[in-house]
Amino acid sequence: MDLYIYYRVTSTHAPTLLGKIRGVQATLQARQQVTGALKRRPGEQDGLQTWMEIYQGIADTDAEGFTRALEQALAEAGALPLISGARHVEQFEDIAPCA
Repeated sequence: MDLYIYYRVTSTHAPTLLGKIRGVQATLQARQQVTGALKRRPGEQDGLQTWMEIYQGIADTDAEGFTRALEQALAEAGALPLISGARHVEQFEDIAPCA
């Protein structure tokens, strides 16, 4: 399973949040053996940037555990107060090959 998480951040908070998200992803790599990617939509609107975290290859049986670990890492890093509005989480799973 793959997680795609998007949210907005003010341009003034972006440099600080970048360091915190990189730390969160390093923590998740160490604790969960899941590598994260961070993307940003080009440009900004009304002083807000749209960011996306991507976590691929999460075992379907451990998606709930990974989500808890992610939330804990975000809280430990103090990242959530820097995010404007809600974080939107989308889950996608691989399509089984045709038999």
